[in-house]
Amino acid sequence: MQPDTRAARWAGDGPSGDPRALRQALGSFATGVTVVTTVAPDGRPVGLTASSFNSVSMDPPLILWSLSNHSPSLAAFCNGGHFAVNVLADGQIDLCQRFGRPVPDKFDGLATTTGAGGVPLLSGAAAQFECALEAVYPGGDHQILLGRVLRFRWSERTPLLFCRGRLGAALPVEPALAG
Repeated sequence: MQPDTRAARWAGDGPSGDPRALRQALGSFATGVTVVTTVAPDGRPVGLTASSFNSVSMDPPLILWSLSNHSPSLAAFCNGGHFAVNVLADGQIDLCQRFGRPVPDKFDGLATTTGAGGVPLLSGAAAQFECALEAVYPGGDHQILLGRVLRFRWSERTPLLFCRGRLGAALPVEPALAG
């Protein structure tokens, strides 16, 4: 095995470090890409791209994701009773980009089905989690939304990944042998 000759970048210790460097360091952690959807009080579908999705508990089944305090969709998600997390597949870069931009109607021309609480579900997702909003917690410049999983489904599609500012897909590998 060849030694890794790429130099590590150290930006300092503690909260006084460079925020841009912190963002770059955090970007080294590959995440899945999701589109989280809900319904606004006026019945309008709302959705956005998020990579901050994570499992919390199996019993009860809980997940979380976070949303910026400056998001125009914040009230719809924090005051709604339900949301869905659509884990995008590697062929859904167009949906990632559509829901990651401030477009007036992100659902225009998009076929959806209806999930728990009336939330829109996107077809072709690698996995979907229909959730009841369990709690909202402050988290610095974001709100952390905790959801109780009511229904879920998944497929064998390869999930879309985000790492170091780029989109990609996980390459399948054989699991490591226990030894």
